[in-house]
Amino acid sequence: MALKQLKFELVLVALAVLFFAGPIKADLRDAIAKVKPSVLLVGLYKSTSSPRFALRGTGFVVANGNPGGSNLLITNAHVLPQPSKDDVDATLVVQLRVGDKGWQMRPAAVLEVDKLHDLALLRFEGPVAPALRLGDSGAVREGQAIAFMGFPIGDALGFSPVTHRGMVSSIAAAALPTATAQRLNEQTIRGLRGGSSFDIFQLDGTAYPGNSGGPMFDPATGDVLGVVNMVFIKGTRESALTHPSGISYAIPAGFILQLLQRSQSH
Repeated sequence: MALKQLKFELVLVALAVLFFAGPIKADLRDAIAKVKPSVLLVGLYKSTSSPRFALRGTGFVVANGNPGGSNLLITNAHVLPQPSKDDVDATLVVQLRVGDKGWQMRPAAVLEVDKLHDLALLRFEGPVAPALRLGDSGAVREGQAIAFMGFPIGDALGFSPVTHRGMVSSIAAAALPTATAQRLNEQTIRGLRGGSSFDIFQLDGTAYPGNSGGPMFDPATGDVLGVVNMVFIKGTRESALTHPSGISYAIPAGFILQLLQRSQSH
C-alpha cells in the first residue's frame, strides 16, 4: 500500500509540474510570435560598400494611434550613425521581414532624439508594420522575469531575431558616482547636479552589442517594458563574443511615451 501511495503522489507531482509549467512556456512562445514581426534591422546602406548594408543595431515598431500598424520605430540614439566624411553617401535604412520573401529595405528618417535616455524615434517609408504595445515600466520589480529580442553579434548568426530570457536584477540610478572621487568625470558630476539621473533596469541576461535598441518585453504578454541599450563588456569589445559578462541594461519604456508625445506636439 505504501508503494502504491508513493506512486500516486509522484503522479500528482508530475501533473502539477505540467499544469504550472505548461502555460508559462506557451505564453513565451506566443509572446515571441507576437513581437518578432515588429523587430527590425537598423543600419546604413551604401552602394559602393561591401557588404552594401551595415548593421548598426536593432529597432522595433511602436504605435502612433493607428490600430492597423505604424511606420514609427524606436532604437537607441547611439545606434544612429555619427556624421562622417566616409559615410556621406550612406543612407539610413531599416529592414523588415515581409512574409516569406525575406528582408525588405526601407529608407528611414530621424524624427526625435533623446540623448539623455539614449533613445531615437525614426519613421520608415512604405507600408506600415505591426506595432508593439508599450507596457507599464513603472510597475516593473526586481526579480521580474523578462525577455529581449534583437540581432546579437550582427550578421554572424544571420539576420534572424534572437530571443533571450532573463530577469530584472536591479533597478538603480543610471548616473552613479564611481568608487573614488578621483574617477568622477565632468559629465557624471553635471548629471548628478542637474538632476538628470534616472532609474535604469540592470538585467541578468546575456546581450551583445547588436542587441542595442531591441525591445525588453513581458514574456507573458509581449508588452514592451524597456529598450536594451548597454552591455557590460569586460576587456575589449571583441571579448564580448567569447566571454560575455551576462550583465545588460535597458531604458524603461516610460521614456518612449515621452518621446512619442514630443513628436506629436511638433
